[in-house]
Amino acid sequence: YFNEHIADDDLEEFAIHECIHYIQEIKDKKIKEKKELAEIRFLVTKYKLDLDKVNYNKLLLVVSFVSSFDITLIVTIITLFDSYLVSFLLAAVLVLPIVMISYWLVYKFYEKKGMIKNV
Repeated sequence: YFNEHIADDDLEEFAIHECIHYIQEIKDKKIKEKKELAEIRFLVTKYKLDLDKVNYNKLLLVVSFVSSFDITLIVTIITLFDSYLVSFLLAAVLVLPIVMISYWLVYKFYEKKGMIKNV
């Protein structure tokens, strides 16, 4: 029924349009996934933070505060040393433990508020 009423050129144009639309949806989905902060992705995967229960804007504020505090703490500690090599090595050693402890504290905060998925 449809083949009799639709010209071949129109059918080809429709098929091309649908393919382009599908590709654009895939690209948009990938871009959206990439926009999520690594810190939030870490909290969701490691500590099972339930984003449905969390106020996302407040979570962004918490994450930005924690990241700022971590940077400030590390810079304050390394400025106590005059040697660039010691400062660099100390910063490299301190980054991971400080960040892990900070986000563990964020996890504990949200756990007390009941915003962690029960797995």
